Amino acid sequence: MIGVVVLAATYYSFRLTSLLYVLILLHCAVLLVGGHYTYAEVPLFNDIKSLIGSERNNYDKIGHIMQGFVPAMIARELIIRLDIIRGRHWRNFFIICFCMALSAFYELLEWWVALASEQAAEAFLGTQGYEWDTQSDMGYALMGALAALVLLSRLHDRQLKEYL
Repeated sequence: MIGVVVLAATYYSFRLTSLLYVLILLHCAVLLVGGHYTYAEVPLFNDIKSLIGSERNNYDKIGHIMQGFVPAMIARELIIRLDIIRGRHWRNFFIICFCMALSAFYELLEWWVALASEQAAEAFLGTQGYEWDTQSDMGYALMGALAALVLLSRLHDRQLKEYL
């Protein structure tokens, strides 16, 4: 809800590219579905789990891919438009570092909430018995950030031309 307020408040003073608004909407949809069902119980992914013989519902991995994908493009747009980092390689390096820091912070936040809630820790963390869940979550965020930069940079550059 805070994000909607920020986007509405800045729409006329710092309008983002249409690509970014679409990505933010998609990310919101992933978060809302995960919040509605809980990430470990999304029905479609329960069906997929059964089809492939997996023991866990992997919808949370979609959330972590988006946790890298969308912030990478938001960071990219801000860095380019505010002229913070000019070199493409340094810019991409910083964006990846930012996305990894964001993912690490989220995993720490999950851990802190789990410690505070004690008995609900397993349900909140959603590890579903997977001991490497935290590390794989961060790996998926990294893959999302890399994918966003590789797949969308050219399209994003074309859209950014009208703002530069």
